[in-house]
Amino acid sequence: MKKFLIISAIFAMAFSTKTNAQDEDAAFKPFKVDVSGGYALPIGGSGSKGGFLFAIEPKYAVMPQLSLGLRVEAAITISGIQSNGDVYSNASAKAASSYLATGDYYFSNNDFRPFIGAGAGIYQTAGVSLADDNTNTATGSKFGGIIRGGFEYKHGRFGVEYNLVGKTVSPKTTTSESYEIKNAYIGIKFGVCIGGGRL
Repeated sequence: MKKFLIISAIFAMAFSTKTNAQDEDAAFKPFKVDVSGGYALPIGGSGSKGGFLFAIEPKYAVMPQLSLGLRVEAAITISGIQSNGDVYSNASAKAASSYLATGDYYFSNNDFRPFIGAGAGIYQTAGVSLADDNTNTATGSKFGGIIRGGFEYKHGRFGVEYNLVGKTVSPKTTTSESYEIKNAYIGIKFGVCIGGGRL
């Protein structure tokens, strides 16, 4: 009886190990949508303050470890505005939106999946106004990109993204000076992956 129990335990362990290995090697469904939010931290510019962001990113896995997608994101921050060396921090900013083609490479096919990624596309830069003299800067579209890294665990996702966007310079007029706004920011994001589970 004792030998039977030992043999049964060995078979049970072997079956369990085989099943877990099959689960780790099992393919993922190719289509998913990442929905995330988090903190947006402006890069450069005295007087800049962090805000928040929200993003939706549908993706398709063209290979088991490579996904291509389209990131649509809105980020709201307070931008420091510089004019002739002076810095203005009492500025308000509207949401800046972006539309980027992206790619992520995953280092494993386990439940825990570290990744690195990059992307490029169009940023709609925020319009900013100064409270003290009612000066407005025009919005505009700029080409930019991201580099990012993070990990996914099952249907959860964490990532850090560096958004490289050119600065906005408003033209000098007869009534106001030229203003410079830095648009680059870091996004720290938490989200969920809808779909994309194992087959």
